[in-house]
Amino acid sequence: MRLKSLMAVLAGVTLLTAGCVGKSADTNTGQNSEAKDVTLTIGANSQAGGKNAAGAKWISEYVIPKFVEAEKAKGVNATVKFEGNGADDADYKTKVALDLKTGGGADVLEVDGIWLGEFAQAGQVKPLADVVGRDKVDAWDGWSKIPQAVAALGDFDGKRYGVPTGTDGRVLYFNKKLFAQAGLPADWQPRSWDDVLAAGQALKKLQGVVPIQLNAGTAMTEATTMQGVLPLLVGTGKPIYADGKWQGATQNVKDVLGLYQKVYAGGLGDPLLQQEAKGRDKSFSQFADNKIGILLESDYFWRAVVNPNNGVAKMADRDTAVGWAKIPAMRSGAGVGGQDFVSMSGGSIRVINPNTKYPQQAWDLMQFMNSFDATKTRVAGIPQITQRSDVNDDVLAGDPMLSFIAKQVLPITRYRPGLAPYPQVSSALQQATADVVSGKSPDAAAAAYQQALAKAVGEGNIATG
Repeated sequence: MRLKSLMAVLAGVTLLTAGCVGKSADTNTGQNSEAKDVTLTIGANSQAGGKNAAGAKWISEYVIPKFVEAEKAKGVNATVKFEGNGADDADYKTKVALDLKTGGGADVLEVDGIWLGEFAQAGQVKPLADVVGRDKVDAWDGWSKIPQAVAALGDFDGKRYGVPTGTDGRVLYFNKKLFAQAGLPADWQPRSWDDVLAAGQALKKLQGVVPIQLNAGTAMTEATTMQGVLPLLVGTGKPIYADGKWQGATQNVKDVLGLYQKVYAGGLGDPLLQQEAKGRDKSFSQFADNKIGILLESDYFWRAVVNPNNGVAKMADRDTAVGWAKIPAMRSGAGVGGQDFVSMSGGSIRVINPNTKYPQQAWDLMQFMNSFDATKTRVAGIPQITQRSDVNDDVLAGDPMLSFIAKQVLPITRYRPGLAPYPQVSSALQQATADVVSGKSPDAAAAAYQQALAKAVGEGNIATG
């Protein structure tokens, strides 16, 4: 009898708990929609005079006063606060997760796109349609100015959770001076991995030149994954994560590791450079000094590395000496979705806190922050790729390289899976490239990678075919 009574109590608690969970999952799209006095907070990992200072300044000096003014014209008394942060990304992520879990946090939050899936699966963020209302979200005219591939940064599991704040793209950079010496064209555009290797063989004839820099190993951390493995992997036709499974020792992974073997065992890359703690920085300097022929990197390389004005490895003749090309699939049509060319991108997104008291007004604020005028103001004086094609057409008109990324690369790009195990998967991929660079066969490196992957995600979550 005592056991039955205890079970009855537990059953009652379970039902009560289930009822609470169900209620918290209800949408609150109409809550306070007619409020005339509204208080909102913007949260971002930026801080005046500190980390991402330009972003903090834009929010404080443009977004807040302009939005308050616009709301006043509509008869709404809006008070908007900025909750800036200057923390390490991991610490900021922990803070945001804790805030969301406990029902707190800013109303509009800027987070790294790679965290989205993890937050969504934990129920800490919800689709915009659930928070704001599908009709409201779909009615925003800004979506027509954000390329579908870019908008995907804010999507997870087929649902839209946020709006990208900007993005980037990866290409093959090449030194036109070295290409001319090797008899290669100044308008080079490889259409397969074999074309890249053939160019590497031509460059190999030049004394003191590293033909190809393909980031590898664990010392380069995420640069190995994003500027190496992942773009190559989508070039084989499959991303690292699809249909609920992570790629294990598949033929696609072996093909990527096989390319690493051809580059490094074939004398087309510098294997020692991949093991140095500052290897990536050294590769930047070597490219600027005309000692590397081909290098796979993001537009950051153009904007901040070889920039002749303020780059970390200034190239006075950057605009005439540096060429760029789309990353080819393994062979024509072999990329994801049958693409001939591929890329990978990253970036941040803005989401609405599902705990907000003012979902409609938070959505108004987010639309304002992603408007043409606000976006253009955010990048004023610092040409960089934004989420909006109309802003890119305007601010990038004088920069052919960034225009190339915006027009030709973003429409074909892909993103990392925003799932909790990703960092461990990335580390395992980095180790696999390190194994190949140090002489292990692609098959052996792939097998070791799958063992590490199983520990990270579980055997049942691995695709091997």
